[in-house]
Amino acid sequence: MKRIAVFCGSNSGANPRYLEAARELGTLMAARDLELVYGGAHVGLMGAIADAILAAGGRARGVIPRALSDKELAHDRLTELFVVGSMHERKAKMAELADGFIALPGGMGTLDELCEMITWAQLGIHHKPIGLCNIDGYFTRLVEFFDHAIDAGFVRAEHRRIYCVENSPAALLASLANLR
Repeated sequence: MKRIAVFCGSNSGANPRYLEAARELGTLMAARDLELVYGGAHVGLMGAIADAILAAGGRARGVIPRALSDKELAHDRLTELFVVGSMHERKAKMAELADGFIALPGGMGTLDELCEMITWAQLGIHHKPIGLCNIDGYFTRLVEFFDHAIDAGFVRAEHRRIYCVENSPAALLASLANLR
């Protein structure tokens, strides 16, 4: 695995641990020579992880829709920035560039990106590892819902193995390396 797409918030969130985790993940990725692929913004958790990986000597590739870039949200110090036409194109480009996926805390956009990558894995469109960084239980209820969907007969039990959940960036990177 050389590049990991990280889905995360364009805000920092209410818990300071979210920001700490984004910075920690960026630093760890640089130390392991893993490139970051992310949403391309300079704000929130997105900006924090990009700044951390770049400060540690790593590489960051951003993918941002033109409408967001035009609002001056694009990070201006990235290794590479792709400006695309839509959110759909953003997800497709990130998936193309990445060898695996991580979700940090975030809002609806993060959930959309994460769920699409899980769905694509279910359908066999990709076979890349997916991990949720469950900082202070952020994703606990979502994972419980996924388990409920299995119990209710809408998701096959074997699809639970598509993703892993860990409570820290270091543990998640270790689990991702062993997934698949």
